[in-house]
Amino acid sequence: MALALWDSLRRFVRNAIVAGIALLLIANVAVLWAGAPITYRRAADVPPRPAAIVLGTHVLHGMPSQELAERLQAAAELFAAHKVQTIIASGADAGPDGEPAVMARWLIGRGVPAGAVTQDPFGVRTRASMERAVHVFGVSGAVICTQGYHLPRALMLARKAGIDAVGLVSDPGPSTRHSLREIIARPAMLLETLLWPVR
Repeated sequence: MALALWDSLRRFVRNAIVAGIALLLIANVAVLWAGAPITYRRAADVPPRPAAIVLGTHVLHGMPSQELAERLQAAAELFAAHKVQTIIASGADAGPDGEPAVMARWLIGRGVPAGAVTQDPFGVRTRASMERAVHVFGVSGAVICTQGYHLPRALMLARKAGIDAVGLVSDPGPSTRHSLREIIARPAMLLETLLWPVR
């Protein structure tokens, strides 16, 4: 009896592991495949959209981290190339040293007019940034500015929110640490988008 129970448990664990690996592979292939045709590496190649959405990340002592500065630089290049008319700085914290305020100061300091920069202090997650872009700021089309490891997932969430989105890769090369995190995150995100009601 005990042996039969052990065999059943072992089969269950084996099947669960196989199913988990299959889900991981399928989700990553689906997300990467969906994002590839609408991902660009040069601002000059990006089709025009009304807005750029810069997704917030760490700020350090009132200054953008290198990762955030790369995203902001991509948006500034889009604006200079007349690919977008406005930039949404979407991040957490409404304070003067919160992500959106730091992002806005960086952009304005590099020649983007203050009137072309919109701060969204409630973009606490990628999904929230996309939903608010549509329902609060009336965005229908946008260029998403973030690192290559994050962009496929961000594009899928943007499209799910109803944005005619394309993406501009903001970093010069891959990040192994972050890429591994994204590989793990994509299955949950894909399930979330499938269950996410369209509003």
